[in-house]
Amino acid sequence: MVIKVENLTKRYGDLIALDNFNLEVNHGEIFGLLGPNGSGKTTAINCILSLLKYDKGTVKIYNKPMAPDAYDIKEKIGLVMQNVAVFEELTVYENVDYFCGLYIKNKKLRLKLVEEAIDFVGISYYKDFYPKMLSGGLLRRLNIACGIAHQPKLIIFDEPTVAVDPQSRINILEGIQKLNKAGATIIYTSHYMEEVEQICTRIGIMDKGRIIAIGTKEELKDMISSGEKITVELFSMDNKILEDIKGLPHIVSAEYRDNSLIVRSSKGKNNLVSVLDYLKSNDIDFGRIYSEPPTLNDVFLEITGKELRD
Repeated sequence: MVIKVENLTKRYGDLIALDNFNLEVNHGEIFGLLGPNGSGKTTAINCILSLLKYDKGTVKIYNKPMAPDAYDIKEKIGLVMQNVAVFEELTVYENVDYFCGLYIKNKKLRLKLVEEAIDFVGISYYKDFYPKMLSGGLLRRLNIACGIAHQPKLIIFDEPTVAVDPQSRINILEGIQKLNKAGATIIYTSHYMEEVEQICTRIGIMDKGRIIAIGTKEELKDMISSGEKITVELFSMDNKILEDIKGLPHIVSAEYRDNSLIVRSSKGKNNLVSVLDYLKSNDIDFGRIYSEPPTLNDVFLEITGKELRD
């Protein structure tokens, strides 16, 4: 086991930022910590890394107690924080070299690692540029290079794709998967459920300072009663049709808006077929139709009663 956290509690006056937070991260996985802004994700990371004092609980990394002076543990960790943390007066190359030099003293080895990190994130062309000359997406890539240059065994990414362009987002997500395939254990925090579903092997859903559900994306979706969401393009609708569809087996809700019939179902097979059969048997003309499986937002909604992005 790479990380084991038990009953971590952090208070800011009357505000409980972490409420008996528990977490286990296994070797070789990409563990996603998913939750809305303010749910405690960054606070949890800062406490785990002993960057922030906490009131109660224990943290072990690689079976050793974590502490501010646990340098033997810290050298195995790479951290990419949400806020870009680089030196404006240093070039891209000098920034990566500085952060790598905190852990790697051998100059020949450090030269190799710095070049590899810069190449890995795709910013070799910019290595003589200063940070102020880079776009937001390139700055994020530089931030990642600084965090991974010493080839850590555990890498923590805290909201690394916030406010980046689509191309940089793809580059970052693909890079994280490559790092994982090369042997790194990853913790990835985000409020973007699509990214977490895409790259994470196991996911913890967080709200109000604690993990409220944990498992693979399939296991999480299996925890709830919600089934598929069916959308049918219709150019007219009357109340009788809507009420009839609501009365079909396994249909939880049905509404009509923006020329679309939106039907949510409970678990079960043939829900889409039932809706189609009703429309056809009543000679109701319709356009495009498609079905979507439950999302992690549906899981969060059913457990907490609110949307992930509320």
